[in-house]
Amino acid sequence: MTGAYPVLHLGPVRSTRPSARTYRGTSASVPEARRFVGELLAGCPARETLMACVSEFCANAIAHTASGRGGVFTVEVDCSRDGVARVAVADDGGSSVPAAGSLDLMAEGGRGLAMVAACTSRWGFTEAYPGRIVWAEATWPIPVPSPAGQARSTRSPRSADRSPGPAA
Repeated sequence: MTGAYPVLHLGPVRSTRPSARTYRGTSASVPEARRFVGELLAGCPARETLMACVSEFCANAIAHTASGRGGVFTVEVDCSRDGVARVAVADDGGSSVPAAGSLDLMAEGGRGLAMVAACTSRWGFTEAYPGRIVWAEATWPIPVPSPAGQARSTRSPRSADRSPGPAA
């Protein structure tokens, strides 16, 4: 363990350029988008969390934006560096602004973005004419090599300190 967080050895999540795919604004596209994210994040400790976030973002794009009225939405996945993964959904725009509601367990709806806020390191949205991009980022601890594990010099410290004496 490092600190209070266990180091997960699930294999490297390789830093990649962002991958994106566009879907029709129908409910049948949501599981397709989840599969796309799941395949790209294989081995990622935050895979399930980010798949749930994409489901929420896609469902919101369909229910609350022009994407669900004959439009499209685009899902992007980015693993920019070790320990960080980000998902984003760009929609065709709507009249409301994404906002996390309360986590009222008795409510019929409105908990999705609160779940995203609770489960990710950070989330937000950006206006992107004519639509909007909603994103979430997850982070996790990564192993840091210790100085003791670094390669050692083959020369002994004593021989490195010796300087040639005066010529005889």
